[in-house]
Amino acid sequence: MSTQKISCVVVDDEPMALNLVESYVEKTPFLDLKQKCGSAIEAMEFIKENPVDLLFLDIQMPDLTGIEFSKMLPKDTRVIFTTAFDHYALEGFKVEALDYLLKPFDYAEFLAAANKANTWFELVRGKKKSLLSDEKEFLFVKSEYKQLRIKLANVLYFEGLKDYIKIWLKDNPKPILTLMSLKSLEEELPETQFMRVHRSFIVALKNIEVIERSQIIINKQRITVSEQYKPKFLEFVNNNSLNL
Repeated sequence: MSTQKISCVVVDDEPMALNLVESYVEKTPFLDLKQKCGSAIEAMEFIKENPVDLLFLDIQMPDLTGIEFSKMLPKDTRVIFTTAFDHYALEGFKVEALDYLLKPFDYAEFLAAANKANTWFELVRGKKKSLLSDEKEFLFVKSEYKQLRIKLANVLYFEGLKDYIKIWLKDNPKPILTLMSLKSLEEELPETQFMRVHRSFIVALKNIEVIERSQIIINKQRITVSEQYKPKFLEFVNNNSLNL
């Protein structure tokens, strides 16, 4: 069983259905509920700022249906549809939903679908870890229709820019641009070498030159350590400081 939980959002315009699925999520140990939303539009706004792994998504909703919304999701976000109408099943599988729950469903049915999602995420995460472990010295990234080999030792920091990442390297004044999310990259990088310190920055720990208050200086670039990531970063600093 994977120790990494699956972050998820529940979306349904019916309050009773919303609360029921919320209760199912909360009693499932490997699921981590980040938000419940009464509409696809509300969920869309939340996910823009808070990417998640999985949506439990109602289909029949006003303004924007679950099927329509699922086509707008980031490629790393998967869906389990929940609906009272069985004729949507084919459409659900066309958009590569992990499963389809027909209302009313009980916890046993919900858990079976959740376990299917857990198995899928374990496989995907296992493949990612095998592509890049702490022993690996490089990674391949796609940039301008080419696969570039990037030596991890040459990376100063990664900068997230919406759906893209800028890779800043030593002795290279211009960054390499690649289409990828910072969250996906963070899962692949060796934790002993890299740390996320801001929603837009992952830094190479060995290339930190100066720490000044809440800022890191790398190659004359100042990067702010945000409150969310400060405890972990301060732990790293304390573990690597001389106690005089």
